Amino acid sequence: MRMIAIHAQTERKRLDRSVRCAEKRRPWARKQRLRGLIRPDPAVCATAGAACGRKSLSSARIQAIFTSNDTPLGECRLKRGRVHEVCGPGSFGFLAVLMTQVHGPSLWIRERHRLEHINPLGLGEFTDPSQLLVVNVKHQTDGLASAEDALQERAVALVVIDISKPLSLTAGRRLQLAAKAGNTTGLCLIPEGMGSNAAETRWRCDPIFQAQDSTHFHWRLIKNKSGTNGSWHVRWNRASRRIDMVSPVRE
Repeated sequence: MRMIAIHAQTERKRLDRSVRCAEKRRPWARKQRLRGLIRPDPAVCATAGAACGRKSLSSARIQAIFTSNDTPLGECRLKRGRVHEVCGPGSFGFLAVLMTQVHGPSLWIRERHRLEHINPLGLGEFTDPSQLLVVNVKHQTDGLASAEDALQERAVALVVIDISKPLSLTAGRRLQLAAKAGNTTGLCLIPEGMGSNAAETRWRCDPIFQAQDSTHFHWRLIKNKSGTNGSWHVRWNRASRRIDMVSPVRE
């Protein structure tokens, strides 16, 4: 009986060690799965890029500097390694233009209960659809955890997070620390008034109605930790695949 008890105790210790090892490996395994999902196929990307006549941006270039006629638009830029926010009815247009500025794949994290669905092919004018991975999560908490992993793992160039509830200062800071660790740019699509004080910049984007042009936007930089705020009227130039600064439309 004593030998049986000793054997059972030894077996329990062995199982406890196995459980502890599995718990330690779980975060690493989750990151490896995420990295495997978002690593693009070089052959597919090269073929798609050549078909569209697109040139890759240098990885050493400062990311997301918006220009008009090859002239930088002052503070109209998004610093790499930081998390930014955008709100307003033109936020999807802002995101689409941003995708033309990043070098590498993008990850878009959304809650699965949303009625609208994202079709990467619809963004083909702005980015290679094979470079965009859309992840649907159950809750915003799961989305923030996935965003942290993606930001610090350097497997993508841009992480987009749909926000449905106000972000706490702690959650915002965790995203910033992850972005800094991975030198990855993050963009939160937020409803009005749901931004975080930890955001590097916050943008308000509104479409400008014109009967013959649906690509005219008013971009306002309403929060900027590293500079001054600003306001720009821009239009998407399909031929050159960049934005042009234009004069405000008269009422």
